[in-house]
Amino acid sequence: MKNIHITRYFFIVASIGVILIACGHLIPLCGTIGKTFLIVLLGLTVLDILLVSISKTPLSAQRILDKRMNLGDPNKVSLSIINQTIQPLSVLIYEGYPVEMQKRASAETLVLLPRKKKSFDYVFQPTERGKYLFRDVSVYMRSPLFLIQRKITLELEQEVHVYPSVLQMKQFELKVFNQQTQTQGIKKVRKLGNASEFEQIRNYVQGDDLRTINWKATSRKNELMVNQYQEERSQSVYCIIDKSRAMQLAFHNMTMLDYAINTSLVFSNIALRKGDRPGLITFSNKIGSIVPADKTAGQMKRIIETLFHQKTLFKEGDFQLLYQSIRKTVKTRSLLMLYTNFESEFAMRRALPMLQRINKHHVLVVVFFQNNELQEWSQQPITKYTELVHSTVAEKLTQTKWNIAKELRQHGIQTILTKPEDLSINSINKYLEMKAKGTI
Repeated sequence: MKNIHITRYFFIVASIGVILIACGHLIPLCGTIGKTFLIVLLGLTVLDILLVSISKTPLSAQRILDKRMNLGDPNKVSLSIINQTIQPLSVLIYEGYPVEMQKRASAETLVLLPRKKKSFDYVFQPTERGKYLFRDVSVYMRSPLFLIQRKITLELEQEVHVYPSVLQMKQFELKVFNQQTQTQGIKKVRKLGNASEFEQIRNYVQGDDLRTINWKATSRKNELMVNQYQEERSQSVYCIIDKSRAMQLAFHNMTMLDYAINTSLVFSNIALRKGDRPGLITFSNKIGSIVPADKTAGQMKRIIETLFHQKTLFKEGDFQLLYQSIRKTVKTRSLLMLYTNFESEFAMRRALPMLQRINKHHVLVVVFFQNNELQEWSQQPITKYTELVHSTVAEKLTQTKWNIAKELRQHGIQTILTKPEDLSINSINKYLEMKAKGTI
């Protein structure tokens, strides 16, 4: 009986009976009606207790979700409650949301018909990688009389892992390799230069480039023959992720480190599909994980698992150590996409000598972030002195980012200054552009 509780409806009805009894001193009939009212209420309450407690397991629940969820994306969760009794029930459901959702007080109200089930869906959008625990479901069950409610705990504890977004990986793969439509954001770059190699001679097909006609083969065969080329393949492409404390600044509740991790997964998959060999290096004050460049079948799985386990030590990034590690582990000239963050020109100039050394041996692209909130502050209308101060400081800090990008380019280092939400698109476009120009 410890899980049986009286509802507010019981107190409302009981209050009416008490008032009628109190009025009995003035109107004797009211007192009689009031006593009868309370006796009937007591009987109905006993009946209600029997209705809600007649079954040991009146309800069951089922939660449908992915065991691996996508970082930063809406993940659908469906919860079904099943009425196993032969009477209709009104239920108040407290889902066992993960603590990180901060929704423990949120409840759903459903009316369940006999032997039927009802479901409700919600979205879980995690902003951090790791393990999340969905807890047991608490249900307050009421019979049609609404006088008594019974609390039932449905054991439904489930643990899920939040991985770098495989959903984004598939979406960008579709955008890049879909030849039928022009997808917004992904640039279709015409191939330039001679970054291709001869594959075979074949018959001319309408639409072939006339410049590829092989006149010697044409004269021998007495029909048009063309040279077919294929894009140079199997180039090493590394994503290098800075895990220092500078990457812990959050945009839309997700850190720059996690934006870089999602993009590294997307980028590696595109590079692999393009025939290149993706690899991964992480660092902060020491070298973290290294996944050597490869294009075997299990490479993407290795990259996903490595990205999942990355954590920051809240230390300063050691670019000299990074340079030494690259010299030891990356033996051939490769494309290096360095995801980092410089908040001041001083921080950039301290790392610049090592970046220049890396750039001598490889094709280095430094990718860092614009601060959206600062840009919004600098563009807001000014009505107060404090707003003028905020706008001036924000504009100065925003200009600092552009100065850093400009100085890096002056030293021959290719640079991407991007909003966090545009990181994947801008990284892929840079890669496709460099492939088309034969830079890599």
